[in-house]
Amino acid sequence: MMGMKALLVPALVSLLLAGCAAKPSAEDARKFIESAEADLLKLANEASQAQWVQSNFITTDTEAIAARANERFIQAGVKYAKEAARFDGVNAPEDVLRKLKLLKVALTLPAPSDPKKSAEAARLAASLEAAYGKGKYCPGGDQSKCLNIDEITRIMAACRDPKRLLEVWEGWHAVGAPMKEDYKKLIELSNEGARELAFPDTGALWRSKYDMPPDDFAKEVDRLWEQVRPLYEQLHAYARWKLREAYGPQVVPEKGPVPAHLFGNIWAQQWDNLYPILAPKDADPGYDLTSILKARKTDAAAMVRYGEGFFTSLGFAPLPKTFWERSLLTRPRDREVVCHASAWDVDNVDDLRIKMCIEINEDDFSTIHHELGHNFYQRAYNRQPYLFRDSANDGFHEAIGDTVALSITPEYLVKLGLLAKAPDPAKDIGLLLRRALDKVAFLPFGLLIDQWRWKVFRGEITPEQYNKAWWDLRLKYQGMIPPSARPETAFDPGAKYHVPANVPYTRYFLAHILQFQFHKGLSEAAGCKEPLHRCSIYGNEAAGSRLRAALEMGMSRPWPEALEKLAGARQMDGSAIRSYFAPLEEWLKKQNEGKPVGW
Repeated sequence: MMGMKALLVPALVSLLLAGCAAKPSAEDARKFIESAEADLLKLANEASQAQWVQSNFITTDTEAIAARANERFIQAGVKYAKEAARFDGVNAPEDVLRKLKLLKVALTLPAPSDPKKSAEAARLAASLEAAYGKGKYCPGGDQSKCLNIDEITRIMAACRDPKRLLEVWEGWHAVGAPMKEDYKKLIELSNEGARELAFPDTGALWRSKYDMPPDDFAKEVDRLWEQVRPLYEQLHAYARWKLREAYGPQVVPEKGPVPAHLFGNIWAQQWDNLYPILAPKDADPGYDLTSILKARKTDAAAMVRYGEGFFTSLGFAPLPKTFWERSLLTRPRDREVVCHASAWDVDNVDDLRIKMCIEINEDDFSTIHHELGHNFYQRAYNRQPYLFRDSANDGFHEAIGDTVALSITPEYLVKLGLLAKAPDPAKDIGLLLRRALDKVAFLPFGLLIDQWRWKVFRGEITPEQYNKAWWDLRLKYQGMIPPSARPETAFDPGAKYHVPANVPYTRYFLAHILQFQFHKGLSEAAGCKEPLHRCSIYGNEAAGSRLRAALEMGMSRPWPEALEKLAGARQMDGSAIRSYFAPLEEWLKKQNEGKPVGW
């Protein structure tokens, strides 16, 4: 057996030599990036193939195969992110430096390098996501009457009994309490990992993805909210007095915040299920797209052809033959599948697919256009190096799909031959209100989740304050309060999937801002003279050229450059959403005359 001194001497020599070793060169950085990109592309494709099979053939075995492939890809991402830090300060070409940064900020859970702590972080992350997935509300503890989140979602959408809504709301929110201690520990470990990557905390790492200093990005988000807040306040005031009419003064106050269980959604994040209560008189738009599609005996493939035709009218190449061979368009009769609509780029080149159990109705007509927006974006940037094959920032991908859906106007339907002529715009208030209950109502919720997490990550909100701070922010931004007193042990953030699953959320807020800015910029390029909500870029080469130029950039350049190509400006701008909903905002102001606005 060697003595301790004999063991220590070689170790000390190694440390001294390491300290004297030359710093990595620009060539070292380039070789590292080339190797990392090749490995990550291979692992990403393997994970995509496994996930496709798992989603389309749900068995214990396919789930295990997909989990292993995904784990290999994630582990490689963590490894390369940590290794990229070695090249800090290297004077390398701009594209190499950008790729090094993208590797580092790609992580959402930067586990510590200590193997035990890293394993603990992985265990906690898996445990929290599983706890949410298994979450149920069992009235009176009766296991035979348990409700999962899908069943609760349906109740919240359709029920108009405030007592029943309260019962279900409280039942679901109880799933968060057991997560609190694990969440606290995960925050500690994640922050430790972020500090190893030279970020002060995980929130700063998340905000560093946006090509500006983290604190500047936080200010940018606040600025955007202030631009759209007046429109939200008018919608909130209108919803408050209409809900008061429906439920009575004992349930809904005349002024101030509104109990959060009354908005048709367990998180009150979108209010479109309230449309029957809030709809104005004479809200009939003058046509029923679902009935038109069914009368024409439109099938699932024809629905997708309409969406493809939108993009080819703009100058994009048709979808590849393999898209039609490999996509899932209808629910199979012989097996269970994950039917949630999604767009896939399985090989990161041109193996594009969608997975969707298409119903012949207006909603799915719009969703198809949205999902194909992802596919055409994916193919547009497929000539970029692997690390640049993504949207300009994480809000862009969702925004592009939604931008395309905004062009599904009566005028577009006329060009497709689905309508004989566009109805009078005087009937558009109902259409605008329905869309605002989806898009505008979401804005403060899309903002506040990460406002809460950023404060948690930097220690401004302590575990003892988790729940109180959550409701303070929901009051500040949404004008909502919990429908009943919340116990100190509650952890209501855990009742929203993205919190226990550690999924950043600001991207959804940005997407809701950007889609209207994109739509406005492209409509102007198309020379549209109609009100913004009636503009469609279908068939316009100028708008198509502008859109392709932005999409082809992928993530190769800072996002303001892509924004400039799309919208003619380098700064995100919430005024476009105000322009789109301008007729509705004026209508809301008239409806709210003499009634309190704000809370």
